[in-house]
Order: sequence, then C-alpha cells, then structure tokens
Amino acid sequence: MPARFSVSDAFEGGNVEFVKQSADENNGWTKIAVKVKPDVYTELEKIAHMQYFSFRVTVSDLETPEQVTYVIENAAACSYPVAWQGTTVFVSADKTDSESWTRNSTTKYVDGQLTWTHLHETSGTVYFSYFPPFSNERHLSLISKCSKYHGACQVQSLGQSLDGREIECISLGEGDTTCWIIHRQHPGETMAEYYAEGLLTRLLGLDTNGQVDDPVVKDILTKFKFYIVPCMCPDGAVRGHLRTNACGANLNREWATKGNYEAPTLYRSPEVFSVLKKMDETGVDMFLDIHGDEELPYNFISGAEFCPTWGPRLESLHGAFTAAYTRTNSDMQQDIGYPPPDSPESVLDYLNVASNQVATRFDCLALTLEMPFKDCASNPDPERGWSPARSRMLGASVLEPLLYIHPHLRAKGEFWTTFSSQDAYVQPTDKYEEEGFIPIKKEKRFYSDVRAFMPQTK
Repeated sequence: MPARFSVSDAFEGGNVEFVKQSADENNGWTKIAVKVKPDVYTELEKIAHMQYFSFRVTVSDLETPEQVTYVIENAAACSYPVAWQGTTVFVSADKTDSESWTRNSTTKYVDGQLTWTHLHETSGTVYFSYFPPFSNERHLSLISKCSKYHGACQVQSLGQSLDGREIECISLGEGDTTCWIIHRQHPGETMAEYYAEGLLTRLLGLDTNGQVDDPVVKDILTKFKFYIVPCMCPDGAVRGHLRTNACGANLNREWATKGNYEAPTLYRSPEVFSVLKKMDETGVDMFLDIHGDEELPYNFISGAEFCPTWGPRLESLHGAFTAAYTRTNSDMQQDIGYPPPDSPESVLDYLNVASNQVATRFDCLALTLEMPFKDCASNPDPERGWSPARSRMLGASVLEPLLYIHPHLRAKGEFWTTFSSQDAYVQPTDKYEEEGFIPIKKEKRFYSDVRAFMPQTK
C-alpha cells in the first residue's frame, strides 16, 4: 500500500493551498504542489500581498523512508519574488517548539517556483514554514506571564482589532524618558514577536520567576518609561497573512492620511488608531518598530532620513544608536539596509510609515529594525539561519544601545559634536551580492515597498 500524504493549513497562522500530488511508483518519486494564499486586497497599495506560508503534512502508512519534492507553484507571483533567492525553508516535527526548527538546505528557486526535498522516515506530522510561527496561543501565554508581575508592569488593552482581539500594551519603568517599542505590524514577520519575547523576558525576568538581578535592567528602568506592544496585527497573525490585518490594511501604511485615503481609522486600522491615540497621551522620546525583511540577509536599522524634523540631531542619534547596537550584538550591522529617500520632497509620500510619522509628530528618534527571513550573512548558520532564538537575543540586547543614547535623546545644544567617529551615521545601501544569486536589475526600494524587478539580460 502506498503511503498517504495529507496537506493542511488549518491551524493558527497556517497558509497554503494544496494543488496536487504526483507520484511515480516505478521510479520512486513523489511531488506535492501547493500555492501561497494571498492576504485580503490592500486598497491603498492596490495589491493582494502574499509570501508567508506555513503548513502541515501528515504521513500515513509509510513502510519505508520516502523522499518527497515540495513545490510552491506561485512563488514568482508573490510580493517579493527576488527574495526567494537564497531562502531556505524551515522544517519541524513540532511547531510549538521554537528550538526544533531547522533549515532545509535543498531549497531552490527555479523557473518561478520554490522547491525543496524532504526525506520522510516514518509516518507522522511534519511542518514547513517560511519562518517559525508565533501563534496566538503563544502570544496570549506571553501576555499572561507579563500579567503575573503586575507590581513591575501594567498590562492594558489599547483597543480591539477588527476581529475583536485585544491590542495589548505592557508598560513598565519609572523614568522620565518615554520609549515606545512596537512589533509585528506585518503579521507574517513572526521574528518580530520573538524579539518582543526576548525583550520582555529580560526586562521582567520571565525566565527567573520575576527575579531581576541584571544591573542594566535595573538602571534602564530608572531612566525610561517603556510602552511595549508585542503584536500590532493579531488578526493577520491568526489568518496567516503576510502584511495585512483582517480587512487588508497594511498597518505600516496607516499612520497618516495619504491623498484621499484616510488613516488611521477605527473601521480600517483600529490597531494603529488605538496605539497612536495612546502615544499622543504619553508623548514619545524614542520609538522602535520591529519587523522582518524578506530580501536582505542582514539585521539593520532604517531611519527617518529627510523627514521634516531630520537634521544633525536625529542623524547623530541614529548613528550613535546603531553603532552601539553593533557593539552590543554582532548580529547587527550598519552598511546594508534600505537606502534613504533622495530628498525631503520624496519622503513626503511616506509620512504614513510609522517611523517617519512618529519622528515628525514627536520630533524624536524613530527607527525601524529589520531582521532577515534568510540566514544572517554577517554571522551565517546554515543549519538554523536567522532563528527565533537569535531574534530573542537581539531583542534582549537592545537595552544597552538604549542606555547609551539616553542622555542625548532630549539634550539641548550641539551635543553630537562630542560623539566619537565610531558613532557616525552610516548611509546604508541595499546593494550586495551572494554566491549563487542571479544578477537582478532592481528599482530602488523604500521602507519594504514591493518593487518591480527583472533578470538582467546578457
């Protein structure tokens, strides 16, 4: 009796559509074809985003090990097709164990399709994912753990999503400097909530029953008042979306009205509406927006270059913070990232992006932090690549660079003249080459925009 393979995405954050299964018993091969399901159509960007996938394969009646080829047929039609080059699919037998996920090194992007092979050795369940899921159940568990330490922090709901899920915010610290850190505006960027998990674990001692002996934590909580939102887009997270909420709003394009497109609103983007309302109440001295990037195999910081408040002050703060982060955690680097806009005029089209709007609205340092879906080229690990564990570590290590720039966030005068050359702002570029990459002619891409591209002709 031939083995039976069943494909399903019927779990929180699942995304895939089964297409067909082919087999040749004489030659001993099996191929399973799937498609990535699109997000709800985005009115502002005129696109139905898709890229994130996560699915389960249940194998029954397997008598001898069998190698199966998996194919994502519509990979070329996804939002970032150039990003498939160099991608390696994650695989695990237990999706709830974030440490169990490893990279499948057979992954290839060929002829517009993403393919990989997997040797099924026994009957049972295997999961495949673009990046390990961070389920709503895990999110609720994180919130519950934080709630236990109500003496050290306050857990509150800022509002509800369109599907009725809470937009939780954890506030803690007794300092006069207000720091907002939000995560996972784009729900498919699950590494962002792993980052939040690492940050909150260190701040609250979630892995030591609330016992915090870390001198950095003790110091920073006397200087900052933190407002931390672990998941901005819970509906999209549950639905398996890449970039949008329940009605198709890309939350990182909902921070200001653009033309005739009103934003944020309670009927389309209550997540941003609720957070921005609270920000207006508290003020903001420092802002971080945590994301993942499909294309660039690096961790990097994207700033608010050429926004109306941009100048020597914000440029110097940006440079000092990023440089301090690279000294604290070698997974962070400065050279590769999103190139800044060409002029103050061109950035006006992007004041609906969170970091740009916050920098302009509050005249503060506002940054977007991006982590890779791929392996991290600055510290490669072919077996696991960039992973949940390293995302947590990057989140935990943000405290040192925050402490480093704290004295200067609202300092008067030309304080930047006292900074050393190692803290200088570095203008990033997205030009890089990796072995095995197809040469690509790419349009300039700002703030993770989808961009047109085409293979170079010889």
